[in-house]
Amino acid sequence: MTHPQPQGFLAVPPTGKGHGVLVLHAWWGLNDTIKAFCTRLAESGFVAFAPDLYHGKVADNIADAETLSKALDANYLQAKSEVAEATRFLNERVGSADRGLAAIGFSLGASYALDISNTAPEYIRSVVIFYGTWVDDLSHSRAAYLGHFAENDEFEPQANVDRLEEYLRRAGRPVTFYRYSGTGHWFFEPDRTQAYNQTAASLAWDRTLAFLKSATA
Repeated sequence: MTHPQPQGFLAVPPTGKGHGVLVLHAWWGLNDTIKAFCTRLAESGFVAFAPDLYHGKVADNIADAETLSKALDANYLQAKSEVAEATRFLNERVGSADRGLAAIGFSLGASYALDISNTAPEYIRSVVIFYGTWVDDLSHSRAAYLGHFAENDEFEPQANVDRLEEYLRRAGRPVTFYRYSGTGHWFFEPDRTQAYNQTAASLAWDRTLAFLKSATA
């Protein structure tokens, strides 16, 4: 059965093929920053797909983002279903059953990236999370994990980061978490001009790329 492309943004390398990376947006929605990130992945040889969990809506301020994310949380089973659908579509698009897919989640999207690694372990073999941790269960995961976290984060307490790292270690999953000194939430996103930290973002990108390439080597 062929899965049609779900609503979202697909970026493909010039060669037309590559390993698949599922990109899960922050509470702002599928904005230009996420699309640019997907395009950057494609330029590095990956097929990147970001499902649009907000169905066309995008926020550019915290109040609107809170409204959209609360509506998503209230309908989280639907959102999980859409992430699963996007995973199946991407797997079919790249045909990479041998090495699996990667999932990358930003903030709100991090919890969905963690969740899909547990609910679809046959697909997701590597996970990258940016300043987000919330998840119920990872006992079925077969993935390796890379995390990028801010030193000063009002939205993601250090205790949550430590708890997730310890949980993954106890579960026997490969895990590497980085904390970036002098940064806050959204430090990777250039459109968040007050939070963006170019040095940290560049380092996080290099580490992400190295992690994805080692996972598919």
